[in-house]
Amino acid sequence: MNAIEIKGLSKNFGPKQAVCGLDMTVPMGAIYGFIGENGSGKSTTEKMICGLIPKSGGSIRLYGRDNTDGAVRARLGVLIESPGCFPSLTVFDNMMLQAANLNIKDAEKEVIKVLKKVRMEGAAGNKYKNCSLGMKQRVGIAMALLGDPTLLVLDEPLNGLDADGMRIMREVFLDIIKDGTRSIVVSSHLLGELQKVATHYGIIRHGKMLVEMTAEELDASCRTYLALRAEDMRRAEMLLGCRYSRVERDEADYLRVYDLVAPEDIVTYLYENQITVTELRTDKIGLEEYYTDLMNGGKR
Repeated sequence: MNAIEIKGLSKNFGPKQAVCGLDMTVPMGAIYGFIGENGSGKSTTEKMICGLIPKSGGSIRLYGRDNTDGAVRARLGVLIESPGCFPSLTVFDNMMLQAANLNIKDAEKEVIKVLKKVRMEGAAGNKYKNCSLGMKQRVGIAMALLGDPTLLVLDEPLNGLDADGMRIMREVFLDIIKDGTRSIVVSSHLLGELQKVATHYGIIRHGKMLVEMTAEELDASCRTYLALRAEDMRRAEMLLGCRYSRVERDEADYLRVYDLVAPEDIVTYLYENQITVTELRTDKIGLEEYYTDLMNGGKR
């Protein structure tokens, strides 16, 4: 059984259609990276999944039931936009208020458990307003985890985090799904970080699903290339550009050759033209480049 099955989902805001016939499948135990430009319909879709706004058409099923079913709605944990905490209260007190809203029994034990899960047990006494952005994001996820939900929907939880905050968040996600009974839908523009944890992807544009794939399918779709540096980069780029169909210089100042070519052929060709290759490696494009190419109408 899948955690989420969406068929033909649409949402209109007056004359504007924000989501257009969208299909989406999130398997059990997945970390589903939900990707798209600003205004592509990600947040609108997430809000419809959670029942925060009504759909205009189509169907949303969670664990085989309509998402309006009260029993299945109780299995949802949600963080969209911000956790809505009181700034002057402590992290613990904010959590206790949310536990009271959810009518959770043995609330103190539950709050301590979820704070520990998101690595925030040592900051329970901090006032929320004094928490860093990364800590506030983790408080929001802790709130979403109250009541032991099996499906988390998280909207941009990685925004503004430093390197350590990113690492902690990745650990939290992997810990949440490790037993295979929970699934996470996470939207993010930080595709390099998302690629480190996501098991599945959905790429949306103009309210339509462009492609869904597993991490393995993404890896198979990403083209391998040769990356090199040479003593005369300008001449090397010119010569290789004349010989091969796709040669680019990347942000790290490597020349990339995307044609299927043996490394020794590159080295020999440049050497015959009095250019010495100083560095050469085989690599593969990542999620960010795959996404950029897809948005530009290409395919790698």
